[in-house]
Amino acid sequence: MSDEPNRVDRLPRSRLSRRRLIQAGGAFAGGLALGRIAQVGAQVPPPVPTELVPPPQPPWSAQGVPFTTVGFRSPYVGIQRAFAGDDPVSTRLTEGSNFTPLQDLDGIVTPADFHFQRNHAGTPIIDPAEHEVVVHGMVDRPKVYSMDALKRFPRRTELRFIECSGNSFGGYPGPEPDTTAQLLHGLTSTSEWGGVPMSTIMQDVGVQEGAEWALFEGADASRMTRSVPRSKLEDDSMLAYIQNGEPIRPDQGFPVRLLLPGWEGNAQIKWVRRIEFGSGPFWTKEETRHYSDAMPDGQSRQFTYEMEVKSTITWPSAGHQIPSPGFWEIHGIAWSGYGTVTGVEVSVDGGSTWDQAELMQPVLPKAHVRFRFPWVWDGSPRVIMSRATDDTGYSQPPRQELLQVRGVQHFYHFNAIQPWLVDSDGAVTNAMGQSAQDLEDAEVSEDYL
Repeated sequence: MSDEPNRVDRLPRSRLSRRRLIQAGGAFAGGLALGRIAQVGAQVPPPVPTELVPPPQPPWSAQGVPFTTVGFRSPYVGIQRAFAGDDPVSTRLTEGSNFTPLQDLDGIVTPADFHFQRNHAGTPIIDPAEHEVVVHGMVDRPKVYSMDALKRFPRRTELRFIECSGNSFGGYPGPEPDTTAQLLHGLTSTSEWGGVPMSTIMQDVGVQEGAEWALFEGADASRMTRSVPRSKLEDDSMLAYIQNGEPIRPDQGFPVRLLLPGWEGNAQIKWVRRIEFGSGPFWTKEETRHYSDAMPDGQSRQFTYEMEVKSTITWPSAGHQIPSPGFWEIHGIAWSGYGTVTGVEVSVDGGSTWDQAELMQPVLPKAHVRFRFPWVWDGSPRVIMSRATDDTGYSQPPRQELLQVRGVQHFYHFNAIQPWLVDSDGAVTNAMGQSAQDLEDAEVSEDYL
């Protein structure tokens, strides 16, 4: 097993046949189907009570709706998360994933109820008054913390993204043309997280010399467990119990979760109930059978925690319709688990040329950043794409370069450049996985497909 970072740098360009890409079927460890991803069984937000919806008349002609104890969205706003899979009553509703509507949001903070969801045994409902976090193992003072005890420590807040390591997994075999930004890349969200730094807890229990790893265990039915190195815990991790100014939502780990900025979501255990310090990794099922990176040479990489630099255009993207030729503003998001996004380039000619996009403030480390790019569309077929670079100097690779290194059996850490096809009628589809022959009018290089 190799623990080298799973990076793609200065790779020779290569091409793989469509047939080989199709052979990458199967499912990644969490049970999400590779291949076509259909938006079915979407979680519909609670509707506005009927009595609160005014009759169709000028809004100034009648008294508005009364106050409500919890704010509601306009009945004319239909943004929602989406499930993956083709059976709306399957166990995916309780055990699968739930995707953030990237193409419908603006700004960098994801509303809590739109934050992506990835659970392995449903969402436990936990009484915070009864919940405890046990810290033991190689420590001088084993302790049991109630939620009140955790909240007595000085807290920290920060904006950070979380991304499932399986986000964009459909990019390896190639998605269907109607696969949206949400259904391909929507397992990432940014929130303002608040809680107690793990370094504070470690000091309180007296972590011993030689305790270089810790096991975190969740209180869900799957007893999700992952090993985390001490260096990360002492750096920027926290036990978070606040999300966007309110208690963390149950599907995000209420009453307390582990936050590991920039690292894959599976390691950021939700509903934390136990922390055990030891001298080495604990080799749990989730880091041996799952969440290891199968390489073309038959070996597997483990503990490839960091989520590499990535970006995607969210408008226009698959499912959108550009009304007419003329001026339009392309915009999207970029992020990097290694640090700060320093630049995003946009190509509107299939990768032949690239120009710098504007990064919109704030630009923060390990958080989504917005970019925008002015474009005058002439009405001809175009393939548009974005390419992000972070402060380590690493840039997103073309898809074929990524496949050359990781192979088509890979499931995790997909961060290749995302191409979108704008047809002459203004309809936008997903160009990734299509052949250059199919996109001949748009003149796109096979390297990106």
